[in-house]
Amino acid sequence: MSLEFIKPLRERLQHRDGGEEVELPSRDSHVRNNLILHLHPSRVPAQALRFSYTWGLGGISVVLVLLLGLTGLLLMFRYDPRVEYAYVSIQQLETEVMFGSFIRAVHHWSANFLVIASFLHLVRVFLTGSFKQGRSVNWIIGLVLFVIVLAGNFTGYLLPWDQLSYWAITVSTSLMVYIPLLGTAVRNFFLGGPQVGQAALSNFYALHVVFMPALLLGFMAYHLWKVRKNCGISQPLLKEGEKPKFKSTNPYLVNIELAAVMMVLVVVGLYAMFNPAPLGSIANPMVSPNPAKAAWYFLGLQELLLHMHPLAVMIILGLAVVTLAITPWIDRDFRDIGIYFRSAIGKRAAVFGSLLAVYLVPLAVILDEFWYDVPGWLPGVHTNITVGVIPFLITISVFMGIYFLLKSGLLFKNEKTNHSEALLGVFSFMMTGLILLTIVGIYFRGQNMALVLPF
Repeated sequence: MSLEFIKPLRERLQHRDGGEEVELPSRDSHVRNNLILHLHPSRVPAQALRFSYTWGLGGISVVLVLLLGLTGLLLMFRYDPRVEYAYVSIQQLETEVMFGSFIRAVHHWSANFLVIASFLHLVRVFLTGSFKQGRSVNWIIGLVLFVIVLAGNFTGYLLPWDQLSYWAITVSTSLMVYIPLLGTAVRNFFLGGPQVGQAALSNFYALHVVFMPALLLGFMAYHLWKVRKNCGISQPLLKEGEKPKFKSTNPYLVNIELAAVMMVLVVVGLYAMFNPAPLGSIANPMVSPNPAKAAWYFLGLQELLLHMHPLAVMIILGLAVVTLAITPWIDRDFRDIGIYFRSAIGKRAAVFGSLLAVYLVPLAVILDEFWYDVPGWLPGVHTNITVGVIPFLITISVFMGIYFLLKSGLLFKNEKTNHSEALLGVFSFMMTGLILLTIVGIYFRGQNMALVLPF
């Protein structure tokens, strides 16, 4: 038998090309390339490599998820999910375990950054019309992923068992009662009873360390697979006669992704070093802080509840989610896919929507706080009408008014926006309004949730 068959693989994988001996890629190189090509196409459009197109938000979100998984596993070694020991175990982790405070801070801030990164990623996809051209299912999966991210943060919020987390969960779960038909059942499912206690802590712990990670990883894997099946991220349609330009995934895209990973690790690590995860005094069900606020990512919703009936808020929220979910079917103009703001007119529509929100939302908050009082003006009318139906109709009228105003051509020197551009203006108004309501809830609400200056 020839000794050729027992030579090491690396020595055998050689051939002659024009008299020059060339070594073929090693086994490690083949494995690495195959792994990369499972996640990416072999070539990507050159424009897709522009950082200013995607801002790396999808990749940043993936890195944050992996960072959360690693730090979460480490925290599980020390955390005790019993009411008597939960707070003490966090204290010991912070003061007695080497790098314990740092690991907890990385986990805490990664979770918060993930909310921001995934929100911005969703906004970026909408602004570039990347939900079109066969990507509608993946758009819905992305919306589901954002809900899972919020739910994962929400379930982890209670685990430190301090005053901040205890009362934030108490307030947040109290909002669930207003979900039509299922509100009380949903609240009791999370709490395991009428109030926050051991059953709630056990439920939140199980959801946080088992159910939510499984959902997140499953949907994220499917989301990435769908991107791969769609030949990567969306791109503008080519002009007639224009040839597409491609670059190989390895090394161009791989190097960019590695740089993004390093950037996320450095930023999160440095931020965690100088900003430890908060830990207040131990939870006391008998003493409520004033004000008692929900988790920061729900403060926009809590702010809305200060101005209208909870059922009206839930209906508005439901309509917003449904509208976002069906957007690929109501905005089917493929000509503007991959283009920020669709067009120059679309950009003006988006700016108009955002500026209108900057003007109207704070004005509405101030007027409702100090002047607007429909229940007082109409004392004989049921509060379901005065604080429910009327504010609901006003809100819906504002959204519809923005859409038809943009479509009318009155704003931009008789240049009418098309359907897609008008939707973009409404979307910009909604997203900017949500951000402003969240800012008001964080910084401008004081004792008894009264409107105050933050300085």
